Amino acid sequence: MNVVTPMRICAVLALSIILGGSLAAVSRAADAPGPAKAFFAGGCFWCMEEVFEKVPGVSSVTSGYMGGRVENPSYEQVSGGATGHAEAVEVLYDSAKVSYAKLLDAFWHNVDPVTPNAQFCDHGSQYRAVIFYQTEEQKRLAEASKQTLEQSKRFAQPIVTELVMAAQFYPAEDYHQDFYKKNPIRYKFYKYNCGRAQRLEELWGAS
Repeated sequence: MNVVTPMRICAVLALSIILGGSLAAVSRAADAPGPAKAFFAGGCFWCMEEVFEKVPGVSSVTSGYMGGRVENPSYEQVSGGATGHAEAVEVLYDSAKVSYAKLLDAFWHNVDPVTPNAQFCDHGSQYRAVIFYQTEEQKRLAEASKQTLEQSKRFAQPIVTELVMAAQFYPAEDYHQDFYKKNPIRYKFYKYNCGRAQRLEELWGAS
């Protein structure tokens, strides 16, 4: 006959507390609260700035260049396609307010994931779509999000968006930062004529 003694009860409670604390630690490690960074490329960085700055929990977005072979590249060099960089954005966010998974969702729904080395009217590897992960956890989440999208069979074509380890990020020139706010008429003209909104609706449906 098993007798439940006060000592045994205390031992069980202690073990529960330890296990609970361990599980909580694992959960926190997946997306530890506090300031964090994420890097994405989705064609024109003006447009990706607008996307992520509208996500609650994001504190700032910087346009720049990542994934190339040249140090401190200029816009002219990158846009020429010879440096290997992609137009990218650095997203600063509070992970207590928004998760990396939410940022991935915002990314996917604002890119064309089935067209290689181009986004909308912009063509060339400098406009390729990329998730630049920094940690194994970000890589795992990015791979899972891509796999979920593939398994959904939403698209007839294969998903060609790249998942690549983040490299040196070079901020773009000042006149590119917050371009959609500083030059709203020119920005809207570019975005409409590039067919970005139209293609996104075709791919993802009405927002």
